[in-house]
Amino acid sequence: MNISRRQFVKTGGLALSTMPFISIANTIDSKSTIKVGLVGCGGRGTGAVVQALTADPAVVVTALADVYQDQLDQTLKVLNNKDRARIDIPVERQFVGFDAYKKLIDSGVDVVLLCSPPNFRPDHLEYAVQKNKHIFCEKPVAVDIPSLKRVMESVKLAKERNLKLVSGFCFRYSFPNREIMKRVQAGAIGDIKSVMTFRCGGELTTHDRKPDWSDLDYELRNWFNYQRYSGDLIVEQSIHSVDYMNWLMNNKLPKAVFATGGRQSRPWNIKGNIFDHFAVEYDYGDGIKGMHFARQQNGADSRNTVEVIGTKGVLDVNIMSNYAIKGDSPYVYSGTINNMYQTQHDELMKAIHNNEVLNDGDHMVNSTLLAIWGRTAAYTGKKITYEEIMNSTETLGPHSDQYSKDMKLDEAEIARPGLKKFV
Repeated sequence: MNISRRQFVKTGGLALSTMPFISIANTIDSKSTIKVGLVGCGGRGTGAVVQALTADPAVVVTALADVYQDQLDQTLKVLNNKDRARIDIPVERQFVGFDAYKKLIDSGVDVVLLCSPPNFRPDHLEYAVQKNKHIFCEKPVAVDIPSLKRVMESVKLAKERNLKLVSGFCFRYSFPNREIMKRVQAGAIGDIKSVMTFRCGGELTTHDRKPDWSDLDYELRNWFNYQRYSGDLIVEQSIHSVDYMNWLMNNKLPKAVFATGGRQSRPWNIKGNIFDHFAVEYDYGDGIKGMHFARQQNGADSRNTVEVIGTKGVLDVNIMSNYAIKGDSPYVYSGTINNMYQTQHDELMKAIHNNEVLNDGDHMVNSTLLAIWGRTAAYTGKKITYEEIMNSTETLGPHSDQYSKDMKLDEAEIARPGLKKFV
């Protein structure tokens, strides 16, 4: 099975780059300034650029880019309250529009932070790698399979050029998660037989429509509520739990996925077209199953846990509060719970200065694949194999360069399992 999958990636539409190895021009020694630019000035992007500043005194923020001027202005306001000597963002390096990411990447930055909605990520990542930039990119990295295949090419080229690539899968930068995972991988619970992950919480905030907003403006301001920008809640939010499962399974892909999901609490005719709950079974073969449960419903109980059953013990994780192993090798984590978001940028800047290998590409691709796979199985109501999902041609939205302020949008239909066809 693994051989056939490798063969598929090699021959099934991934045109491997023929570009020669390039020794990147922005190799940075320990005394050099690191020029950072942010693409996507929402809340997560603003947090990321502040964390980049905190990570290393050599960081200088030199450019911002967003589709909307008001969002860029909000980030600029936050940055202007930081160390002003390390904020160098003149008007000519404040880029607005759908092509703003290209202008920022071409502005002389060394590192680009990609924090726009997920549907834009494949284009932004591809251009940043082509221009030899070190990258922090938020999760997920695509919302459909054709775009994910482009990301695979970008990851391959980033490795060839020794570009540093850190993904927004922050659980992997948590000290307690790393310690518990080290013990699991050393055999503390024996062979893994089942994994259960839960990510249940309330709805995300919806912004009311303003009189001067177009249909596109309204959707982009509420992008997490729309399939074409977010990929649905399992791809956009609860993918963190899916990534934890992928980490436990050491990046092994399942043979097939079965899922259910729907829209119970959200109004049918407003607030976008995503589901508000998913339940997904990942079948790894040999009786090994992974289960993922996700929910965004106000008034319901919250849960963010990982439970693993092995042949010699069990793993019980309640994110940010409890990390324990029970069985033959009992263990309870009692060390520091770090700011994992900050650690991502600390380690990125360290790797840049020391020219260390740092590339999260493989697991960020596979975890995104698992989330898309689960969503597709739930939308269609069909059990979907690896070969089937990798042959999917469905695209949820246009490329970045195809967007315009006056573009016409297709109807945002809600998927109905059993009626929606697999494409």
